[in-house]
Amino acid sequence: MACCSSQDDVDSQSTAKTYKCDWQFVKRFWQLWKIMFNKWKSASCALFFMLLIVALVEQFIIYYVGLIPSQYYAVLGEKDEEGFKELVPKSLYLIVSVATARSANQYLCDVLYIFWRQNITCWLHNKYFRKFTYYQLNVVLQESVDNVDQRITQDVDRLCRQFSQCIALLLISPFTIAYYTYKCYESTGWYGPVFIYSYFILGTIINKFIMSPVVNLTFRQEKHEGIFRFKHMHIRVNSEAIAFYRADRIEAEKTNKKFHKLLNVQQSLVNWDLWLNFSVNMFNYIGSILSYLIISIPIFLGVYDHLTPTELSSLISAVSFVAMYLIYCFTSLINLSSKISDIAGFAHRIGELKEKLEFLETETKYDSPTDNEEFTDRDISPLVVNEDVSKERQEGDEEHEDGYEELKEKFKDDNGKAFQLNAVSYCPPNSETILVRDLSIEIARGEDILINGNTGSGKTSLLRILHGLWLPVCGDVKRYLTLGPKSVLYLPQKPYLTDGSLREQIYYPDKVTRIGREPTMEARLQYYLGVVGLLPLCDRVGGLDGGVDMNWPAELSPGEMQRISFARLFYHKPTLAILDEATSALSQETEELLYKVCKDLDMTLVSIGHRDSLRKFHSTLLVLDGKGGWTLNTI
Repeated sequence: MACCSSQDDVDSQSTAKTYKCDWQFVKRFWQLWKIMFNKWKSASCALFFMLLIVALVEQFIIYYVGLIPSQYYAVLGEKDEEGFKELVPKSLYLIVSVATARSANQYLCDVLYIFWRQNITCWLHNKYFRKFTYYQLNVVLQESVDNVDQRITQDVDRLCRQFSQCIALLLISPFTIAYYTYKCYESTGWYGPVFIYSYFILGTIINKFIMSPVVNLTFRQEKHEGIFRFKHMHIRVNSEAIAFYRADRIEAEKTNKKFHKLLNVQQSLVNWDLWLNFSVNMFNYIGSILSYLIISIPIFLGVYDHLTPTELSSLISAVSFVAMYLIYCFTSLINLSSKISDIAGFAHRIGELKEKLEFLETETKYDSPTDNEEFTDRDISPLVVNEDVSKERQEGDEEHEDGYEELKEKFKDDNGKAFQLNAVSYCPPNSETILVRDLSIEIARGEDILINGNTGSGKTSLLRILHGLWLPVCGDVKRYLTLGPKSVLYLPQKPYLTDGSLREQIYYPDKVTRIGREPTMEARLQYYLGVVGLLPLCDRVGGLDGGVDMNWPAELSPGEMQRISFARLFYHKPTLAILDEATSALSQETEELLYKVCKDLDMTLVSIGHRDSLRKFHSTLLVLDGKGGWTLNTI
């Protein structure tokens, strides 16, 4: 029993857990930062330094643009016509320069967003699509991390988008604050910078208290958005069944209930945003007059009494610009409060997923024996511009047939064994109910096994144990074959059809390569479609390469989907075929035809089924009694 409990979600999170803009956020964001800027010589780092240079140039130009009004005050006050004529083209030149710099700044931020999203998403995919992690998160540990798909697709996008809108300001603020602090001190003395810094510190403290609940509510909002979206996806996928049940009212009630939970969270978020926006706006408008309060002190103290009105107007314009721009630097940071709150919420969600992926990679014991090696970063290529299959993969697929001969030789070396279970007991994840106890069985070439048992007796669960999707409570599972279409192919009762053409459905889980489009292969695929009775479907979708945009599960009947899965099986010709009620939607006559073809192709069969007609295609019967017991008999 202890083994069973080891599959529990050791990091399960309480629904009462709160998320804040705290040290945990800093740590999680730092981990994401290292993924966003994964190498010093990466494009992200190059763009980052380019952005820094452009932002510094932009601030340099902005300083001189800010002095233009004071220069106009001077030339107009003195009625200096020549000076005015020189100032106009200079002003236009500076305006064009600052517009160019700002456009370049925004462009670099947008490109950085693309690279950041690429880096984080590819990193997550690389962890998600290995060692059955996607299966563990979505099936076994689904309560551990909610809405994994939303975190990878939407939350990563929003995090990168929001941060790209902040990065330029955060990057340049230390330089501009330092420079304008010096200029403000030079113009107003110590009291100017002191007043402005005090104003900023007060605003930061107030916003910090308001931001904490906003971060948590942002996290909860995204969670409920995912739940609401998933409910609609569930209705879309099962719309026909719902229609047959006439279940419109109950589904509407369930969907509206989830929607109202989302709205309640959003209302709370809007309420807190009100106070956050009020605080931000207050500090914005106070900042707009603070510069004049600062410059008024030396004026009323008589420091500038020696200046003429024109000179004083020019001085006020120049000094107020310096003070106002320093205030603007601080208020811009305060204005980021809303974006930082969103970034913190997204960073918590993505960081939480990242931590769980790393935990599953290092701590879980799930085996992942497949025909393919572990994938590297190269397998999930960033910024793919050419979807042609690489020469390496083509050559690998051209050896498709040779692979079967190697597997047959391997079978001989292992005395024909595929799997061997010794005193294996198993139960569902997160459960202590034993389905089957002390099962010992050997699956070998030429020994076809039929599995019977009532619903819930553990038939499909046994297949999960064989494939390494579940861990046994105790006992030993030995696998003598790698799991993959060349050696072991699994056909479920409800076939999985991917997106893509009819040809891609048959090749799945392999990719379509150059050799797959040669005339001999075309004829072979057409033959298999004829055997399973799907030539009319081939004509209906426009040939083997038709149906690219087709929603296959929605367009095909259960029987047609099972026929496609058998065409897939015949194409791959695995050494061992595992059929989990794979003919339940087909007639007995069709079932017998398909099983006969399997035997003609020299496949060893492990089947779950209840029809007596299946017995003649198997040599051994395994019966599970649903109470943990089992019997193994020769047919």
